[in-house]
Amino acid sequence: MIHGKDIHKAYGNIQVLRGVSIDIERGEVVSIVGPSGSGKSTLLHILGTLDKADSGTVTMNGVDVRALSPQKLAAFRNRNIGFVFQFHHLLPEFTALENVCIPGWIAGRKKKEVQQEALELLEILGVSHRLQNKPAELSGGEQQRVAVARALINKPAVVLADEPTGNLDTTNAKELHDLVFDLRDRFRQTFLIVTHNEELARLSDRVLYMKDGLIVSQ
Repeated sequence: MIHGKDIHKAYGNIQVLRGVSIDIERGEVVSIVGPSGSGKSTLLHILGTLDKADSGTVTMNGVDVRALSPQKLAAFRNRNIGFVFQFHHLLPEFTALENVCIPGWIAGRKKKEVQQEALELLEILGVSHRLQNKPAELSGGEQQRVAVARALINKPAVVLADEPTGNLDTTNAKELHDLVFDLRDRFRQTFLIVTHNEELARLSDRVLYMKDGLIVSQ
């Protein structure tokens, strides 16, 4: 599903990734752990096409993402990758339902079809009673569930999550852990998660440990 080979990335004189190679199989839940500054989030952003490597290759579903034009890359990202971030990044002026629908509408899908799928996802995620609420009216756990629904609306092959439980209390974090594996079993999606949460990491199919810009063990 994801193949990265010899990925290097530097910001100025700071070498963040020093030749990382990684393979993720379809349907796996894989966590990346390691100390702050080890390159975890940078690697996730490069694999998710949000950032470019200085050198190395990234293929997803057999597609060399570095060979795509910016326009084709944006369309590929919208169709194939879902993102969940620590701080949700919901659009404050839109309702929960609208936030979930937006990636589907950007993809040019039929408005009613997208809306129906969004309703089903919000039902699965237990926040269907919050459809018309805006993000400021939702709890942290509810916001994160809406963000997960948004990540899933285009049925992406891969979901990339960067510290998804970082702003959640213990109860909501545990519920999100369970949800990830339920979604994997339900939709056969691949999850790659950067986390400091040891419990979530232990539940994963594999844990990759990063240090000083390299994967040092798994």
